[in-house]
Amino acid sequence: MVMKADSVIGIYDSSSSKEIRSFQVPNVAAATLSPRGNFLQTFQKSTTPQEKNIILWRTETGDPVYHQFQKNMTTTTWPSIRFSSDEAVACRLATNEIQFFDARDFSKGVVYRLRVAGVAAFELSKAPGSHVAAFVPESKGVPASVQLFACEKDSQSQPIARRSFFRCSTVQLKWNRGSSGLLVVVQSDVDKTNQSYYGETKLNYLTTDGTYEGLVSLRKEGPVHDVQWSYSGSEFAVVYGFLCLAGFGNLPGDMVFWDYVEKKQLGTTKAEWSVTSEWSPDGRYFMTATTAPRLQVDNGVKIFHFNGSSYFKKMFDKLYQVDWKPESPESYPEIVDLVKSIDCLKVEETKPQGQGSKSSQTSTKTTSNNPSVQKPAAYRPPHAKNAAAIQAELLGESPKESMSKNALRNKKKREKQKEKRAGEGAEAANDS
Repeated sequence: MVMKADSVIGIYDSSSSKEIRSFQVPNVAAATLSPRGNFLQTFQKSTTPQEKNIILWRTETGDPVYHQFQKNMTTTTWPSIRFSSDEAVACRLATNEIQFFDARDFSKGVVYRLRVAGVAAFELSKAPGSHVAAFVPESKGVPASVQLFACEKDSQSQPIARRSFFRCSTVQLKWNRGSSGLLVVVQSDVDKTNQSYYGETKLNYLTTDGTYEGLVSLRKEGPVHDVQWSYSGSEFAVVYGFLCLAGFGNLPGDMVFWDYVEKKQLGTTKAEWSVTSEWSPDGRYFMTATTAPRLQVDNGVKIFHFNGSSYFKKMFDKLYQVDWKPESPESYPEIVDLVKSIDCLKVEETKPQGQGSKSSQTSTKTTSNNPSVQKPAAYRPPHAKNAAAIQAELLGESPKESMSKNALRNKKKREKQKEKRAGEGAEAANDS
Protein backbone atom coordinates (compact mmCIF):
# COMPACT_ATOMS: atom_id res chain seq x y z
CA MET A 1 0.00 0.00 0.00
CA VAL A 2 1.33 3.45 -0.97
CA MET A 3 -0.25 6.80 -0.05
CA LYS A 4 0.39 9.22 -2.91
CA ALA A 5 -0.27 12.88 -3.51
CA ASP A 6 -3.79 14.23 -4.17
CA SER A 7 -5.37 11.74 -1.70
CA VAL A 8 -4.66 8.71 -3.90
CA ILE A 9 -3.90 5.32 -2.33
CA GLY A 10 -2.25 2.65 -4.46
CA ILE A 11 -2.35 -1.09 -3.74
CA TYR A 12 0.57 -3.10 -5.15
CA ASP A 13 1.37 -6.76 -5.62
CA SER A 14 4.42 -7.34 -3.39
CA SER A 15 5.75 -10.07 -5.72
CA SER A 16 5.61 -8.19 -9.03
CA SER A 17 5.53 -4.59 -7.68
CA LYS A 18 2.65 -3.90 -10.08
CA GLU A 19 -0.24 -1.68 -9.01
CA ILE A 20 -3.40 -3.72 -8.51
CA ARG A 21 -5.80 -0.88 -7.80
CA SER A 22 -5.88 2.76 -6.76
CA PHE A 23 -8.39 4.58 -4.54
CA GLN A 24 -9.28 8.26 -4.61
CA VAL A 25 -10.10 9.20 -0.99
CA PRO A 26 -10.44 12.97 -0.36
CA ASN A 27 -8.97 14.32 2.91
CA VAL A 28 -7.60 10.89 3.84
CA ALA A 29 -5.66 10.99 7.13
CA ALA A 30 -4.84 7.30 7.59
CA ALA A 31 -5.13 3.99 5.77
CA THR A 32 -4.34 0.36 6.56
CA LEU A 33 -4.70 -3.06 4.95
CA SER A 34 -6.30 -6.09 6.58
CA PRO A 35 -3.94 -8.99 7.46
CA ARG A 36 -4.56 -10.87 4.18
CA GLY A 37 -4.93 -7.74 2.06
CA ASN A 38 -8.56 -8.32 1.17
CA PHE A 39 -9.72 -5.02 2.69
CA LEU A 40 -8.49 -1.43 2.78
CA GLN A 41 -9.62 0.74 5.69
CA THR A 42 -9.43 4.54 5.44
CA PHE A 43 -10.01 7.42 7.86
CA GLN A 44 -11.02 10.83 6.51
CA LYS A 45 -11.22 14.17 8.29
CA SER A 46 -14.87 14.83 9.05
CA THR A 47 -16.80 17.81 10.36
CA THR A 48 -20.26 16.36 11.00
CA PRO A 49 -21.53 12.98 12.32
CA GLN A 50 -23.64 12.69 9.18
CA GLU A 51 -20.44 12.28 7.16
CA LYS A 52 -19.29 8.69 7.61
CA ASN A 53 -15.53 9.03 7.53
CA ILE A 54 -14.45 5.42 8.15
CA ILE A 55 -14.72 3.39 4.94
CA LEU A 56 -13.88 -0.28 4.42
CA TRP A 57 -13.04 -1.12 0.80
CA ARG A 58 -12.68 -4.52 -0.87
CA THR A 59 -9.32 -4.39 -2.66
CA GLU A 60 -10.29 -6.93 -5.33
CA THR A 61 -13.20 -4.91 -6.67
CA GLY A 62 -12.52 -1.42 -5.30
CA ASP A 63 -16.05 -1.24 -3.86
CA PRO A 64 -16.83 0.18 -0.39
CA VAL A 65 -18.43 -2.50 1.81
CA TYR A 66 -18.93 -0.64 5.10
CA HIS A 67 -19.20 2.98 6.35
CA GLN A 68 -19.26 4.49 9.82
CA PHE A 69 -18.53 7.76 11.65
CA GLN A 70 -15.60 8.17 14.05
CA LYS A 71 -14.91 11.53 15.70
CA ASN A 72 -11.13 11.21 16.04
CA MET A 73 -8.32 8.74 15.57
CA THR A 74 -6.00 7.52 18.37
CA THR A 75 -3.73 4.52 18.88
CA THR A 76 -6.57 2.96 20.87
CA THR A 77 -9.26 3.45 18.22
CA TRP A 78 -7.27 2.84 15.02
CA PRO A 79 -7.72 0.74 13.05
CA SER A 80 -11.40 1.00 13.83
CA ILE A 81 -12.28 -2.48 12.51
CA ARG A 82 -9.93 -5.22 13.74
CA PHE A 83 -9.40 -8.53 11.93
CA SER A 84 -8.03 -11.87 13.01
CA SER A 85 -5.01 -13.13 11.04
CA ASP A 86 -7.17 -15.28 8.77
CA GLU A 87 -9.81 -12.51 8.47
CA ALA A 88 -12.48 -14.91 9.72
CA VAL A 89 -13.40 -12.56 12.59
CA ALA A 90 -13.91 -8.78 12.44
CA CYS A 91 -15.03 -6.44 15.20
CA ARG A 92 -14.95 -2.82 16.38
CA LEU A 93 -15.19 -0.84 19.64
CA ALA A 94 -18.37 1.11 20.37
CA THR A 95 -19.87 2.74 23.48
CA ASN A 96 -20.17 0.07 26.21
CA GLU A 97 -19.85 -2.75 23.71
CA ILE A 98 -17.75 -4.58 21.11
CA GLN A 99 -19.53 -5.13 17.80
CA PHE A 100 -18.90 -8.17 15.60
CA PHE A 101 -19.36 -8.50 11.83
CA ASP A 102 -19.65 -11.29 9.31
CA ALA A 103 -16.29 -10.77 7.56
CA ARG A 104 -17.62 -12.55 4.45
CA ASP A 105 -20.56 -10.16 4.10
CA PHE A 106 -20.32 -6.70 5.69
CA SER A 107 -23.66 -5.76 4.19
CA LYS A 108 -25.26 -7.58 7.13
CA GLY A 109 -23.93 -4.87 9.42
CA VAL A 110 -23.38 -5.76 13.09
CA VAL A 111 -24.36 -9.40 13.57
CA TYR A 112 -23.98 -9.50 17.37
CA ARG A 113 -22.80 -7.37 20.27
CA LEU A 114 -20.70 -8.07 23.36
CA ARG A 115 -21.85 -5.76 26.17
CA VAL A 116 -18.99 -4.54 28.43
CA ALA A 117 -19.94 -1.47 30.47
CA GLY A 118 -17.26 1.24 30.36
CA VAL A 119 -14.98 -0.55 27.87
CA ALA A 120 -12.29 1.85 26.61
CA ALA A 121 -9.94 -0.44 24.65
CA PHE A 122 -9.92 -3.97 23.29
CA GLU A 123 -7.65 -6.43 21.50
CA LEU A 124 -8.78 -9.30 19.29
CA SER A 125 -6.60 -12.41 19.34
CA LYS A 126 -5.04 -12.91 15.92
CA ALA A 127 -4.23 -16.58 15.35
CA PRO A 128 -6.89 -17.82 15.72
CA GLY A 129 -9.41 -15.04 16.33
CA SER A 130 -11.15 -17.00 19.07
CA HIS A 131 -11.02 -14.52 21.98
CA VAL A 132 -11.18 -10.82 22.71
CA ALA A 133 -9.72 -8.83 25.64
CA ALA A 134 -11.59 -5.78 26.96
CA PHE A 135 -10.11 -3.05 29.17
CA VAL A 136 -12.31 -1.03 31.55
CA PRO A 137 -10.61 1.94 33.30
CA GLU A 138 -11.03 2.91 36.96
CA SER A 139 -14.27 4.70 37.75
CA LYS A 140 -15.70 6.06 41.04
CA GLY A 141 -13.50 3.90 43.27
CA VAL A 142 -14.01 0.73 41.20
CA PRO A 143 -10.62 -0.67 40.08
CA ALA A 144 -9.73 -1.04 36.42
CA SER A 145 -10.00 -4.49 34.87
CA VAL A 146 -9.12 -6.61 31.85
CA GLN A 147 -11.66 -9.29 30.91
CA LEU A 148 -11.34 -12.13 28.40
CA PHE A 149 -14.31 -13.32 26.35
CA ALA A 150 -14.82 -16.00 23.73
CA CYS A 151 -15.77 -14.62 20.31
CA GLU A 152 -18.57 -17.13 19.68
CA LYS A 153 -21.97 -15.50 20.07
CA ASP A 154 -23.32 -18.19 22.40
CA SER A 155 -20.26 -18.05 24.71
CA GLN A 156 -20.13 -14.31 25.44
CA SER A 157 -22.41 -14.00 28.46
CA GLN A 158 -19.61 -14.14 31.07
CA PRO A 159 -15.85 -13.46 30.97
CA ILE A 160 -13.68 -16.58 31.02
CA ALA A 161 -10.90 -14.71 32.83
CA ARG A 162 -10.63 -11.40 34.68
CA ARG A 163 -7.90 -9.34 36.37
CA SER A 164 -8.44 -6.11 38.36
CA PHE A 165 -5.86 -3.34 38.85
CA PHE A 166 -5.52 -0.41 41.21
CA ARG A 167 -3.47 2.63 40.13
CA CYS A 168 -3.98 1.93 36.42
CA SER A 169 -3.95 4.66 33.75
CA THR A 170 -3.34 2.70 30.54
CA VAL A 171 -2.68 -0.89 29.46
CA GLN A 172 -0.94 -2.73 26.63
CA LEU A 173 -2.65 -5.96 25.54
CA LYS A 174 -0.53 -8.61 23.80
CA TRP A 175 -1.97 -11.95 22.64
CA ASN A 176 0.24 -14.92 21.90
CA ARG A 177 0.10 -17.03 18.77
CA GLY A 178 -2.45 -19.74 19.53
CA SER A 179 -4.69 -17.33 21.49
CA SER A 180 -4.09 -19.18 24.74
CA GLY A 181 -2.47 -16.38 26.75
CA LEU A 182 -2.59 -12.60 27.12
CA LEU A 183 0.14 -10.34 28.54
CA VAL A 184 -1.09 -7.10 30.12
CA VAL A 185 1.36 -4.26 30.80
CA VAL A 186 -0.35 -1.99 33.34
CA GLN A 187 0.91 1.61 33.49
CA SER A 188 0.13 4.20 36.18
CA ASP A 189 1.12 7.85 35.87
CA VAL A 190 2.39 8.06 39.47
CA ASP A 191 4.77 5.71 41.26
CA LYS A 192 3.83 5.84 44.95
CA THR A 193 7.15 4.23 45.91
CA ASN A 194 8.95 7.28 44.39
CA GLN A 195 11.39 4.99 42.59
CA SER A 196 10.53 6.16 39.09
CA TYR A 197 9.72 9.59 37.71
CA TYR A 198 7.81 7.97 34.83
CA GLY A 199 5.24 6.18 36.94
CA GLU A 200 4.81 2.51 37.74
CA THR A 201 4.39 -0.53 35.48
CA LYS A 202 3.37 -4.09 36.25
CA LEU A 203 3.23 -7.16 34.00
CA ASN A 204 0.22 -9.47 34.29
CA TYR A 205 -0.65 -12.73 32.57
CA LEU A 206 -4.05 -14.30 31.88
CA THR A 207 -4.90 -17.59 30.17
CA THR A 208 -8.03 -18.42 28.22
CA ASP A 209 -8.47 -21.71 30.09
CA GLY A 210 -8.59 -19.87 33.43
CA THR A 211 -5.52 -21.62 34.90
CA TYR A 212 -3.67 -18.36 35.65
CA GLU A 213 -4.70 -14.78 36.39
CA GLY A 214 -2.01 -12.74 38.13
CA LEU A 215 1.32 -10.95 38.15
CA VAL A 216 4.39 -12.18 36.32
CA SER A 217 7.15 -12.67 38.90
CA LEU A 218 10.25 -10.68 37.99
CA ARG A 219 13.60 -10.98 39.77
CA LYS A 220 13.95 -7.31 40.66
CA GLU A 221 11.99 -4.08 40.96
CA GLY A 222 11.73 -1.60 38.16
CA PRO A 223 9.61 -0.49 35.19
CA VAL A 224 8.69 -2.84 32.35
CA HIS A 225 10.14 -1.32 29.18
CA ASP A 226 8.98 -3.91 26.65
CA VAL A 227 7.56 -7.42 26.36
CA GLN A 228 7.28 -9.60 23.24
CA TRP A 229 5.98 -13.09 22.51
CA SER A 230 8.04 -15.60 20.58
CA TYR A 231 6.58 -16.71 17.26
CA SER A 232 5.66 -20.09 18.77
CA GLY A 233 3.50 -18.35 21.40
CA SER A 234 4.87 -20.56 24.19
CA GLU A 235 7.48 -18.10 25.53
CA PHE A 236 7.91 -14.36 25.98
CA ALA A 237 10.78 -11.98 26.73
CA VAL A 238 10.65 -9.00 29.13
CA VAL A 239 12.94 -5.97 29.34
CA TYR A 240 12.59 -4.40 32.79
CA GLY A 241 14.45 -2.66 35.61
CA PHE A 242 15.90 0.77 36.36
CA LEU A 243 19.09 0.09 34.42
CA CYS A 244 18.94 0.55 30.65
CA LEU A 245 21.53 -1.68 28.98
CA ALA A 246 20.78 -1.04 25.34
CA GLY A 247 18.31 0.50 22.97
CA PHE A 248 17.73 2.72 19.96
CA GLY A 249 16.70 6.34 19.57
CA ASN A 250 19.17 8.54 21.45
CA LEU A 251 21.09 5.53 22.82
CA PRO A 252 24.22 4.12 21.11
CA GLY A 253 22.26 1.30 19.46
CA ASP A 254 24.29 -1.66 20.76
CA MET A 255 22.89 -5.00 19.57
CA VAL A 256 23.69 -8.52 20.77
CA PHE A 257 22.57 -11.60 18.83
CA TRP A 258 22.04 -14.88 20.71
CA ASP A 259 21.34 -18.48 19.81
CA TYR A 260 18.30 -19.07 22.00
CA VAL A 261 18.45 -22.88 21.84
CA GLU A 262 22.17 -23.17 22.63
CA LYS A 263 22.13 -20.13 24.97
CA LYS A 264 25.29 -18.73 23.40
CA GLN A 265 26.20 -15.35 21.96
CA LEU A 266 26.55 -15.17 18.17
CA GLY A 267 27.82 -11.63 17.72
CA THR A 268 27.56 -7.94 18.56
CA THR A 269 27.24 -4.78 16.49
CA LYS A 270 25.76 -1.28 16.53
CA ALA A 271 22.99 0.50 14.65
CA GLU A 272 23.15 4.14 15.72
CA TRP A 273 20.15 6.48 15.39
CA SER A 274 17.75 3.67 14.55
CA VAL A 275 14.06 4.56 14.61
CA THR A 276 12.57 1.20 13.62
CA SER A 277 13.77 -2.42 13.66
CA GLU A 278 12.28 -5.72 12.55
CA TRP A 279 13.22 -9.36 11.91
CA SER A 280 12.64 -10.74 8.42
CA PRO A 281 9.81 -13.30 8.11
CA ASP A 282 12.31 -16.17 7.69
CA GLY A 283 14.31 -15.16 10.79
CA ARG A 284 17.62 -14.88 8.88
CA TYR A 285 17.98 -11.11 8.78
CA PHE A 286 17.46 -8.16 11.12
CA MET A 287 16.68 -4.73 9.69
CA THR A 288 17.13 -1.31 11.29
CA ALA A 289 16.23 2.04 9.75
CA THR A 290 16.68 5.73 10.45
CA THR A 291 13.61 7.51 9.14
CA ALA A 292 12.04 10.96 8.90
CA PRO A 293 10.38 12.87 10.45
CA ARG A 294 11.88 11.42 13.66
CA LEU A 295 15.37 12.18 12.32
CA GLN A 296 16.04 14.46 9.37
CA VAL A 297 19.69 13.43 8.75
CA ASP A 298 21.53 10.14 8.29
CA ASN A 299 18.39 8.48 6.92
CA GLY A 300 19.02 4.94 5.72
CA VAL A 301 18.43 1.23 6.10
CA LYS A 302 20.78 -1.46 7.43
CA ILE A 303 20.33 -5.22 7.24
CA PHE A 304 22.29 -7.66 9.41
CA HIS A 305 22.69 -11.41 9.39
CA PHE A 306 21.23 -13.34 12.33
CA ASN A 307 24.74 -13.38 13.86
CA GLY A 308 25.14 -9.58 13.71
CA SER A 309 27.41 -9.35 10.66
CA SER A 310 26.57 -6.60 8.18
CA TYR A 311 24.71 -7.69 5.03
CA PHE A 312 23.42 -4.49 3.41
CA LYS A 313 23.45 -0.72 3.94
CA LYS A 314 21.93 2.10 1.91
CA MET A 315 21.60 5.79 2.75
CA PHE A 316 18.86 8.18 1.59
CA ASP A 317 18.32 11.93 1.60
CA LYS A 318 14.89 11.25 3.09
CA LEU A 319 13.47 7.88 4.11
CA TYR A 320 10.00 7.74 5.64
CA GLN A 321 9.16 4.05 6.06
CA VAL A 322 10.74 0.63 5.58
CA ASP A 323 8.99 -2.75 5.85
CA TRP A 324 9.74 -6.33 4.87
CA LYS A 325 7.80 -7.76 1.97
CA PRO A 326 4.79 -9.58 3.49
CA GLU A 327 5.40 -13.30 3.79
CA SER A 328 4.12 -16.02 6.08
CA PRO A 329 6.85 -17.34 8.43
CA GLU A 330 5.26 -20.78 8.10
CA SER A 331 6.41 -20.96 4.47
CA TYR A 332 10.06 -21.16 5.60
CA PRO A 333 11.89 -24.09 7.19
CA GLU A 334 13.74 -23.86 10.50
CA ILE A 335 16.55 -21.32 10.67
CA VAL A 336 19.11 -24.09 11.25
CA ASP A 337 18.28 -25.63 7.87
CA LEU A 338 18.48 -22.24 6.14
CA VAL A 339 21.89 -21.49 7.60
CA LYS A 340 23.36 -24.72 6.24
CA SER A 341 22.36 -23.85 2.68
CA ILE A 342 23.32 -20.17 2.54
CA ASP A 343 26.77 -18.59 2.96
CA CYS A 344 27.04 -15.37 4.92
CA LEU A 345 27.87 -12.38 2.74
CA LYS A 346 29.10 -8.98 3.86
CA VAL A 347 27.81 -6.21 1.63
CA GLU A 348 28.05 -2.58 2.65
CA GLU A 349 27.45 0.54 0.63
CA THR A 350 29.94 3.25 1.55
CA LYS A 351 29.81 6.93 0.69
CA PRO A 352 32.39 8.35 -1.75
CA GLN A 353 35.38 9.96 -0.16
CA GLY A 354 34.75 13.49 0.94
CA GLN A 355 31.01 12.97 1.34
CA GLY A 356 29.03 12.33 4.43
CA SER A 357 26.19 13.63 6.52
CA LYS A 358 26.34 17.09 8.04
CA SER A 359 26.32 15.60 11.50
CA SER A 360 29.37 13.42 10.80
CA GLN A 361 31.25 16.28 9.12
CA THR A 362 30.53 18.58 12.04
CA SER A 363 31.68 15.91 14.46
CA THR A 364 34.98 15.49 12.55
CA LYS A 365 35.67 19.21 12.50
CA THR A 366 34.97 19.57 16.18
CA THR A 367 37.34 16.73 17.04
CA SER A 368 40.19 18.10 14.93
CA ASN A 369 39.86 21.67 16.21
CA ASN A 370 39.63 20.71 19.88
CA PRO A 371 41.81 17.63 20.35
CA SER A 372 42.53 18.26 24.04
CA VAL A 373 38.98 19.06 25.17
CA GLN A 374 37.51 16.25 27.26
CA LYS A 375 33.80 16.00 27.95
CA PRO A 376 32.72 15.75 31.60
CA ALA A 377 31.62 12.33 32.77
CA ALA A 378 27.90 11.67 32.63
CA TYR A 379 25.90 11.49 35.84
CA ARG A 380 25.34 7.91 37.02
CA PRO A 381 22.38 7.37 39.39
CA PRO A 382 22.86 5.21 42.50
CA HIS A 383 21.01 2.20 41.07
CA ALA A 384 23.43 2.10 38.10
CA LYS A 385 26.60 1.35 40.12
CA ASN A 386 26.87 -2.13 38.64
CA ALA A 387 25.96 -1.04 35.11
CA ALA A 388 29.40 -1.70 33.66
CA ALA A 389 29.60 -5.23 34.99
CA ILE A 390 26.05 -6.12 33.87
CA GLN A 391 26.52 -4.63 30.42
CA ALA A 392 29.85 -6.44 30.04
CA GLU A 393 28.16 -9.73 30.86
CA LEU A 394 25.42 -9.07 28.31
CA LEU A 395 27.89 -8.10 25.57
CA GLY A 396 30.21 -11.01 26.29
CA GLU A 397 33.09 -8.80 27.45
CA SER A 398 35.18 -8.85 30.58
CA PRO A 399 34.05 -6.24 33.11
CA LYS A 400 37.49 -4.61 33.02
CA GLU A 401 37.12 -3.86 29.29
CA SER A 402 33.90 -1.91 29.78
CA MET A 403 34.98 -0.05 32.95
CA SER A 404 35.97 3.59 32.71
CA LYS A 405 39.43 4.77 33.79
CA ASN A 406 38.00 6.38 36.92
CA ALA A 407 36.21 3.16 37.86
CA LEU A 408 39.42 1.13 37.46
CA ARG A 409 41.39 3.67 39.48
CA ASN A 410 38.84 3.62 42.30
CA LYS A 411 38.78 -0.17 42.23
CA LYS A 412 42.57 -0.32 42.64
CA LYS A 413 42.40 2.15 45.55
CA ARG A 414 39.81 0.02 47.32
CA GLU A 415 41.91 -3.10 46.81
CA LYS A 416 45.03 -1.37 48.25
CA GLN A 417 43.07 -0.09 51.24
CA LYS A 418 41.69 -3.58 51.82
CA GLU A 419 45.19 -5.08 51.70
CA LYS A 420 46.47 -2.36 54.07
CA ARG A 421 43.71 -3.04 56.61
CA ALA A 422 44.33 -6.76 56.37
CA GLY A 423 48.07 -6.18 57.04
CA GLU A 424 47.37 -3.92 60.00
CA GLY A 425 45.00 -6.50 61.46
CA ALA A 426 47.64 -9.22 61.13
CA GLU A 427 50.27 -7.06 62.91
CA ALA A 428 47.88 -6.31 65.75
CA ALA A 429 47.18 -10.02 66.18
CA ASN A 430 50.91 -10.82 66.33
CA ASP A 431 51.57 -8.08 68.94
CA SER A 432 48.84 -9.46 71.17
